[in-house]
Amino acid sequence: MSPRARRALALAGGLGLLALAVALVLNALQSNLVFFFSPSQVAAREAPQSGSYRLGGLVERGSLRREADGVTLRFVVTDTAHAVPVRYQGLLPDLFREGKGVVVAGRLEPDGVFRATEVLAKHDENYMPPQAADAVRRASAPGPRPGEAR
Repeated sequence: MSPRARRALALAGGLGLLALAVALVLNALQSNLVFFFSPSQVAAREAPQSGSYRLGGLVERGSLRREADGVTLRFVVTDTAHAVPVRYQGLLPDLFREGKGVVVAGRLEPDGVFRATEVLAKHDENYMPPQAADAVRRASAPGPRPGEAR
């Protein structure tokens, strides 16, 4: 085999390995990607019906209920226009409060309850995830609600 052919073969092999590495990295990123949705988007069926995502908004006042087992909690996440019931089994962050901002990760079950695997609370009195704050602001704005006729 001539030196030119060996060089071309090595270059083709190197490009093939690079393409394989890029494909593996993109696949790993895609499988770990988690999207954020507001309760209004869930109500409008913009959120995936299967698969995990994050739901953000405010914890509705008076909605927090602890079940008899002591570790299962039920509460409602709202953006003031729509609300989604949430079920979570585990310990809540110290900063979790009714009426405050929250982001929960999990999936929406066929019964319409969001089964949370993780609860993220605000960091201080002024913090709310930007997407959640935007969803609450849009839901509170005057005018037709999502899905209503103009």
